[in-house]
Amino acid sequence: MTSPFVFMDLRTTDLEASREFYTRMFDWMVVDAPAGPAATIPLFGDAQQPWGGFTPLVENDERAPQWIPYVAVDDVDEAVSRAVALGATLLRPRVDLPPGSIAVIADPGGAAVALWQGAEVSR
Repeated sequence: MTSPFVFMDLRTTDLEASREFYTRMFDWMVVDAPAGPAATIPLFGDAQQPWGGFTPLVENDERAPQWIPYVAVDDVDEAVSRAVALGATLLRPRVDLPPGSIAVIADPGGAAVALWQGAEVSR
């Protein structure tokens, strides 16, 4: 069975310290990928095959530093509805990004997971 997780996001209050820790601890490669005309975003992996990235948490951000796994779904809206019906809590409503759409839920036990719909199936 292949992994149902398609991406991992590291939420961190100290981007540079996290980057240094994971590159030194596990020899993971981090590349700075373009994220707009004058911006970049650090990604784990390489430019052709990223498997994770960073979300910098700013002061007063209510989210905790943590790893968030992304699970591929065919339809984000349908997956959110189903998750809520099964007892999940919607933490972050659907956001459409250039490569797809994402929503974040917490399972009934409180663990967060991102629901990811790739652009090839976005509406």
